[in-house]
Amino acid sequence: MKTIIFSMACFFTAGLFAQSTSKILSKEIQIKTASLAAPEDLREGVMVYGYDETGELVVLQEGTNHLVCIADDPSKKGINVSCYSKKLEPFMTRGRQLIEEGKAEMERREIRRNEAESGELELTDTPAMTYILSGTEENYDRNTGELKDGHFRYVIYIPYATTESTGLPDKPFAPGMPWLMDPGTHRAHIMVTPPKQ
Repeated sequence: MKTIIFSMACFFTAGLFAQSTSKILSKEIQIKTASLAAPEDLREGVMVYGYDETGELVVLQEGTNHLVCIADDPSKKGINVSCYSKKLEPFMTRGRQLIEEGKAEMERREIRRNEAESGELELTDTPAMTYILSGTEENYDRNTGELKDGHFRYVIYIPYATTESTGLPDKPFAPGMPWLMDPGTHRAHIMVTPPKQ
């Protein structure tokens, strides 16, 4: 009986892995989709992280400009890609490392906070932009990498900024207005979420 259960578990796990890896798109399509998050005139020169055939996050394209893009994670529902300033690379890389280590969200925040305050983790010394584009799988063409009716969100990291130093509120009071999230912390950032059409 134990052998049957073990075999079934292995079969189920292998099936999930095969299903996840079968969703991994070609390098070219991943690069194209990831770069959609960047301003149009910068797309050609972005650095892109994406997924290899085993599902591991790897560099798909070395960039020539100041933006780094992340391809859509095939294991998650919907389409979600982003591009950010290279000034944020130490912060973002450390976050990915902690996820790989299995650290939970609040634990990751605490670790990066401690490392930032000790100087071990380098933070941007000027405001740094992140572009986030999301959409549904129904509106995504896996053959061309095009996404219809995607929705943008913008995040401007400005470590330790406060409502006083920026003049921004700590919550939005009108649709699409900028506001400051996590003010006074290492991860303080301005959020701008335009209303959906």
